[in-house]
Order: sequence, then C-alpha cells, then structure tokens
Amino acid sequence: MKKVFIDGSAGTTGLRIVERLSARDDLALIILPDDKRKDPQARKEALHSADIAFLCLPDAAAIEAVALAEGSDTVIIDTSTAHRTNEAWAYGFPELTGRKERILASKRIANPGCHASGFVALVEPLVQAGLLPGDAELCCFSLTGYSGGGKNMIAEYESENRDPLLTAPRQYGLTQQHKHLKEMAKIAGLSTLPAFSPIVAPFYSGMEVTIPLFTNQLNCEKKDAIAAVADIYKNTFRGPIVRYNDSVSENGFLSAGAFSGKDTMEVSVFGNEDRIILVSRFDNLGKGASGAAIQNMNLILGLDETTGLAV
Repeated sequence: MKKVFIDGSAGTTGLRIVERLSARDDLALIILPDDKRKDPQARKEALHSADIAFLCLPDAAAIEAVALAEGSDTVIIDTSTAHRTNEAWAYGFPELTGRKERILASKRIANPGCHASGFVALVEPLVQAGLLPGDAELCCFSLTGYSGGGKNMIAEYESENRDPLLTAPRQYGLTQQHKHLKEMAKIAGLSTLPAFSPIVAPFYSGMEVTIPLFTNQLNCEKKDAIAAVADIYKNTFRGPIVRYNDSVSENGFLSAGAFSGKDTMEVSVFGNEDRIILVSRFDNLGKGASGAAIQNMNLILGLDETTGLAV
C-alpha cells in the first residue's frame, strides 16, 4: 500500500485532499499530530517515508519542504506557486501535449493554479498549433467562487453579518500583478503577460475563464475561425477529464457554477466571423486544485487517472 503525506493539511486544498484520500482503501495517509505539523524534523521524516507527498503550503514553506525531502525517492506534488515555471519541474496538466509523459517521468510535479488552468487549456493548444501567434497580446477575465480565497474568505462570505459589498461580484488583482500571470504566459507559450481580470463572486465553488479575441488575431480566414479553434480543442481534449463541448444549452447563458463539485473541465468557443470568446468551465477546488493534484498522483501510481474523482 502506497504511503501519502500531505504537508499543509490544514488549508483549504490540503483539507480537501485529506478528505478525498481518506475514503480510499489503496492508500495509507501519514498524519502528523497538531503539535508536530510545523516541526521541521517531523516533516522531514514524514516526507522521506512517503511514496507521494502533497505540498499545500505558501511558497516559502513549499521551497523549505522540497529541501527537507532532498535525498529521498518521494514524488512531490506541489500545489503552491513556487515551482510552476521551474523547468526542472513537470507541469501537472496532463491533457496538454507532452505533459503526461513528463509527469510520468518526474518526481517533482507543479500542480497548476486555478485561473491558470482555465487559461492555458484555452490558449496553449492554439499556440502549439500555430493558429494563435505566441506574441499575441490577450485579455482574460475569470469568475471564481469564494472558496478559492481560503478559510478566511470562506468565513467572511458565510458570516451572518457579512459586508453588503460581498453580495455582488468583486474584481481584484487590480495592479495586474496576480501570482498566476507568469505561469499563464509561460505555459501557454506567450511572450507577453495577458491583461487579467479575476473576479470573486458570492457562490461557493466553480470557475469560468473567458478570453475574447478578434478573429483577425488568428492565422486563418475569419470565416473559418470558430471551426479552426473547435477542431484543435476536439483533437486535444478527448476526456475523460477535459472535454470540448460545442452544444452548450443554458438559454443563452453560461453559469460559472455548472461544474461545482466536479473534477472535469469543459472548453468551448462561441461568437461570429468578427469576434469570438474562448471559455473554460470547471471547479476551482476540483480541476483547479485538489482534483488535479489527485489526478497527477493517480498517473504516477499507474492508476486510472479518474480514480477517486468526480467525473
């Protein structure tokens, strides 16, 4: 039976991973007592005794954990921002071309960010295919449930006396310094950081990432733009976790909460000969966090990648 250690199991992502893995009978969880959770020696021993370790920590603590694990054979899946653009780490989005092979050959896997997952799913295949130039200057907005803000934000939104301003969507990342930006550009193959507008809204979980484009930004005839994008998505995303959907029917609307509680992602393209929008929908806690981490673990262990996931 494989042993799994979750370093940082008190945070939102860590708690969700513990909850999911505790229900499985093919894994043994290494659990540190509360008074040892931040003890370097206890963490080092746990990291060295595990087959798989999830790091659910702030960046600095994740870097420290990697140093503590040095000399072990433990496979580390880091959910922080610390290693997502590090060439020595495999980027944990196996649906992108060549990424699954890199994950399977690696002992260091950087789990994607939530907003970044939706962005790279939409952009990277188009850049790889040559349909979208790598020097394209893009805009993106992303709607997310408040659970993405962690325990403090969850408590804030669920308080009986919450601020009335929380009843409406709130834009953030106003200085264009969001921590996912470098990851979004590098993994997607872009030379310029996108203009990014993340928006947190008063629903628990779910995410909808949208990229608007003028069809003359693509290397194809304007009349062929939607079909060209759709063909690339169909060939890239064949399931079971990420799928293309060209028949969305919500009476002309697209809900950001449609995939709440799921570990799947849907990508779509809409518009006309002049303007199109690329849209990905998923759960910020699922394919955007713990679901992706468990998918990567399943691959490393040689299991069906959907084991223990809600698909």
